[in-house]
Order: sequence, then structure tokens, then C-alpha cells
Amino acid sequence: MARPHAAGDTPLHWETLALDGGLTIDPATKAIAPNISMSVNNMLAPGDGAFSADGVEDLTALPFLYARWTNPTVRQLEQRMAALEGADDALATATGVAATFLTCLKKGDHLIVSDVCYAGANELARRILPDYGIEVTAVNLSRLDEVAAAFRPNTRLVHCESPCNPILRLTDLSALAALAHRHGAIVSVDSTLATPAATRPLALGVDLVIHSLTKFINGHGDALGGVVCGRKELVEKIRSRAGVYLGASLSAQNAWLIMRGIDTLFPRMRAVSESAMRIACFLRDHPSVGSVIYPGLHTHPQHALAKRQMNAFGGILTFQTDDPQKIAIRLADRLRVVHYAFSLGHQRSIVVFLDTKEMMRSTYGLQGPQLDDYRAFAGDGVFRLSIGLESVEDIIADLDRALR
Repeated sequence: MARPHAAGDTPLHWETLALDGGLTIDPATKAIAPNISMSVNNMLAPGDGAFSADGVEDLTALPFLYARWTNPTVRQLEQRMAALEGADDALATATGVAATFLTCLKKGDHLIVSDVCYAGANELARRILPDYGIEVTAVNLSRLDEVAAAFRPNTRLVHCESPCNPILRLTDLSALAALAHRHGAIVSVDSTLATPAATRPLALGVDLVIHSLTKFINGHGDALGGVVCGRKELVEKIRSRAGVYLGASLSAQNAWLIMRGIDTLFPRMRAVSESAMRIACFLRDHPSVGSVIYPGLHTHPQHALAKRQMNAFGGILTFQTDDPQKIAIRLADRLRVVHYAFSLGHQRSIVVFLDTKEMMRSTYGLQGPQLDDYRAFAGDGVFRLSIGLESVEDIIADLDRALR
């Protein structure tokens, strides 16, 4: 699929936009690689700019003034991500989820959030937002009848992940967006695990797409960042509040590192998706493994939705074993290629055990049918495996040696 280049009518494919979207050639040196503008301040003429973000419709239309508002390097990153998501605009921040929640919601509003999602987002929604008078309902967003029943007259936002971290359950984004819009609410989706190489939620009707740039998009495990992509008016609202007033600004150094990662996003995601499929098949047949969850496997409960909604199945899979605490110790001790650590989306393979009881105690607190739904994907706990760029044969041999 091709789409117009941001600067003209020449059609470019998505893989090309990962390199050229928002790219600005230095007018003085003609350097092709993006510059790093570390300056906090920029010179301006009298009368340029504004002293307050209040009432400014488009902060990016102003001259560069102050890094808390806009920065030349960060702006190139935003334009790159907007191009990749087919969005009007994007805001690169320290954290995209918090920026979205604290802009789109106010006292008296109601948020519907996925009952299983990134722990930081889940805990922010369920523990912090109620302190500010925001009502929150956690729902299994794969059950649209339960989502429909959760709407209230004051519901303003529905937040989901697809696939969700850590159990890789999917959400039908088109159906969810249509349902939310009928109730006058907007939808944000954390698409970190999918990336634009697999899914473009805006084309499916979603209003805002959020990424942890720290993960696959950066792909090198050396820079923290987040981004929100969507319609211009929504992104500008978030920029003026979260960027200017809440200080969720991204450093120029991190923006440059993340753009370096985006250059190779598509070949990396192809490589890790291909490796993940082979490793999922290997683990599925391994005598020490009880079950494997990966959207590309026919055994994934939502494989049909994955094929419809994803162009690639991603670099994350989970697996279960008997006596997982013992296996976790064995993996941490024996692995030589795969690293036992938290996080995901790095160039190196990473695995960690996520105990269901601990996840319920620390973050999710699910009970009854919601806990049953979680356990259908996770059992007593899952090993979350993020596939890196090592030889797939070496990863498989390393896992085989450690699991036996």
C-alpha cells in the first residue's frame, strides 16, 4: 500500500516513509541524517511566538521558541510517526498514555479501560485517575457486549491495547471504534506491540494511536519515549496541556536515537515476526512447554481477527510450563543468548516470567469471569518472550538447552 508523501503527491510506500517521513535535509551542510538540536531556546523576532499556550490553535505553526513547546529534532520524529500512522499530526512525549488520559479526561468524566493492558497504564487509570474525580471501568474489550453495557452518559474515552501486554489478547478495533462513536466517546489504542508495520488503527476508525517508542520503534533499548498520533485538533489539545503545562516533553537526544531506530523498523519487524513464528512452533512442540500464545498460530483464540487486523504478527509470544518458578530460575541461570529481564522490543531477545497471582495482586485485581478470561490466556503464569535479531537457530538452541 502506498500513500502520498507529506511534502507532495509522489506516492511512497510505508517502508519508505519510515526513512523519509518528516526528514529535513540540513540547508547549510546538506546532511542527510537528522540533526540534534540540543538548544532549549531559539532566537525570534519581536512579535513572534506567544507567551502562553492558552488559546493557541497550532503550537507547531509558531517559530521554534522553547523546547518544552516544540524542538526541531523532536518535531522531525513527530512528523515521521504521523506519516507512518497516516495521521494529521503526532506529539512525542515522555509518556503518551498519561498525556492522553490527563488531557481527554476531567472531573466527572468516565473512562473505559482494558482490564488487561500495560501495568503502568492500568495502574494510572484505576489508582490515580479516581483521585481526580474521574470514574473508571475496567472491561475485557474483546467482549463487545460487556463494553456496550459499560458505557455511561459521561463516558468520554475508551482505551485499549491490541495485542495487549502481557497475554496477547486482541481487540477488534473497527468494532470498538464504531461502538464508542455511537456513544459519543473517542478511542485510544496502545499499538506498541503491533507497531505501524503490523496495524494502522486510525484506518480502522480509532481516534488516537499511542506507542511506547522505547520498545520496537526505537528497537535498541537505549531511549525512553512515547508518542500520540491522530487528528490535528486532538493532538494539539494534548500538546498544549501535556507538553506545555504538564511538562511531558521528550529530549532531543532521545528523539534522535528513536529516529535512528525507525529507519530499520520494517526490516526489523519482518525479521522478528518470522523468527517469532518459528520459535512459537518450536515451543509448541517442546516437551517442557504446555501451551504457546502467538497471534500467528492457528491455536490463538483470535487468530482470524489477527489475520484481518495485522499485516505481521509481531515479535512477542508467551508460553506456559509446569513448575514455572523452577523453570524461571533455570532460564535465568542457563540462557546465554536470550536475556532474562523485563521490557521488550529490543534488538536482543528478552524473556521474563509473569506470575498470575502476582499480576493480580500488584496490578489487575481481576476476579470471577474476568480472572477466568485472563487465565484462559495465561494459566498460572506466562513467560513473555520478546524476539530479537539474533539467529533464530541460536535462539531456539538456547531455549531448548535451558528448558530441558
